[in-house]
Amino acid sequence: QVQLVESGGGLAEPGGSLRLSCVGSGFFFGGYTLQWVRQAPGKGLEWVSEINARGTTTRYSDDVKGRFTISRDNAKFTLYLQMDNLVPEDTGVYYCQQGEHRGRGTQVRVSS
Repeated sequence: QVQLVESGGGLAEPGGSLRLSCVGSGFFFGGYTLQWVRQAPGKGLEWVSEINARGTTTRYSDDVKGRFTISRDNAKFTLYLQMDNLVPEDTGVYYCQQGEHRGRGTQVRVSS
């Protein structure tokens, strides 16, 4: 059974940073591309970033490019999202995703 558990969300000021983590289990973690998606209040899911199985290729949405960094540690079954220079529009629930599987998310709020 695939499980993805996100953590690291919280309240940050504009310009601040947060680091999200996602621990995966129930599947061969190192064999899959993983993604971060988010959902802002009252809006649909938005793709944020993606990293390939070996961690050698990354992609970002235009909204976060240059501010967010996705990474993974396959030995620790963990996916990360380093979020810097946060803006209020980054507020939302962040989910890690593997194929059709998604965790319960972690809440990020950016506000002064």
